[in-house]
Amino acid sequence: MTAEATGVRLTCDGPVATVTLCRPDVLNAQTPAMWRAMSDFSRDLPGDVRVVVVRGEGRAFSAGLDLSVAGASGPGSFAELATLPEQECAARIAEFQAGFTWLHRPDVISVAAVQGHAIGAGFQLALACDLRVLTTDAKLSMAEVTLGLVPDLAGTKRLVELVGYARALEICATGRRIDAAEADRIGLATLVVPPTELDGAVGDLTAGLLAGARDAVVEIKALLAGAPGRSHADQQRAEREAQTRRLRDLAGQGE
Repeated sequence: MTAEATGVRLTCDGPVATVTLCRPDVLNAQTPAMWRAMSDFSRDLPGDVRVVVVRGEGRAFSAGLDLSVAGASGPGSFAELATLPEQECAARIAEFQAGFTWLHRPDVISVAAVQGHAIGAGFQLALACDLRVLTTDAKLSMAEVTLGLVPDLAGTKRLVELVGYARALEICATGRRIDAAEADRIGLATLVVPPTELDGAVGDLTAGLLAGARDAVVEIKALLAGAPGRSHADQQRAEREAQTRRLRDLAGQGE
């Protein structure tokens, strides 16, 4: 399906892929069709891509769920999901989550370029990325609670990992808005820049990520991503094993 039909497009320029939400007239509000298209992008990604940038057209990253779709009675609507058997409903949500979780892939680093609002599903899309560059006018909110819902697009664990349980609970249970300064202070932002500098900052960050050897960066990401679930001894073992692979590869003795 075309970007016009799904509201999201994938473009590739060498080692950099860009996922663009392209519904600026509704502040890039998200739909199940967008999530399915984003899930497909993982399969369409060329093998030489190392960095994936996620951005939104217009003045907002994403204002969240498109309530005109979710609140209707058609496919993907709350009404339809509520009529499904529990396991089928959960399986449908798993399909939606896949549009976000592929951004966790170990062989790429994902960067969210966030301007304006990143609300609900928009916030969770930013959280799905490894790094987040925010403009000074950015506003984040996990607003699902205001609809009587829970965040279900793979954002809760990422939020706890970034800000801790107590702060994550407060953010999700209140649905309040977080400005860029607070996001920077509590660890949600990698960088905060003026709106006019967003493209340049993302470009500089991408260049820095591409400067290192690809296999080394892949190993580093795996080490850091796995660290919270390992003991000190297990993490040290993982470091030794990763370094052994790198040394053997550099010496031409890799598999």
